[in-house]
Amino acid sequence: MSRPLLFLDVDGPLNPYAAQPERRPEGYTTLRVTLRPDRRLRVWLNPTHGAALLALDYDLCWATTWMDTANRWIGPVVGLPELPYVDFGEGLFARRPDGVHWKTEAILAYADGRPFAWVDDEQGPADDEFVATRHPAPALLHHVDPRVGLREPDFTALAAFATAHHA
Repeated sequence: MSRPLLFLDVDGPLNPYAAQPERRPEGYTTLRVTLRPDRRLRVWLNPTHGAALLALDYDLCWATTWMDTANRWIGPVVGLPELPYVDFGEGLFARRPDGVHWKTEAILAYADGRPFAWVDDEQGPADDEFVATRHPAPALLHHVDPRVGLREPDFTALAAFATAHHA
């Protein structure tokens, strides 16, 4: 029996980047990341999220612009082991005329017919429709408010989906 996949975005679900800039959310730690000499990011991460995600009945996978660098910068802070990631390659940030998010098609290809949940702060109705018409297995596109990040109700919804769709 295989478990469903859980695709994890970083900015929004794990890093509530849209929270009040002068006020780190309670329970979060601040990470300063230098991706390039001219680009330094402030990232807020909750060290308890890794254990909560690992407790869910999913195979975890990064689905973020951080791609493999999430294993270097994000995973260790939140308590996640090295995870596979969706390689968005040339599709990174490519706008689509149909309003479907630029990550959606690559996520479907990676899922390859498996049930999955995807936590992100950017999916919309066009993504729901795209997935429903092109993916043969159950899928949950779970929107997370980027002002607050993952919360207990999000984990509850993810757990319920995993229980209902464990293959």
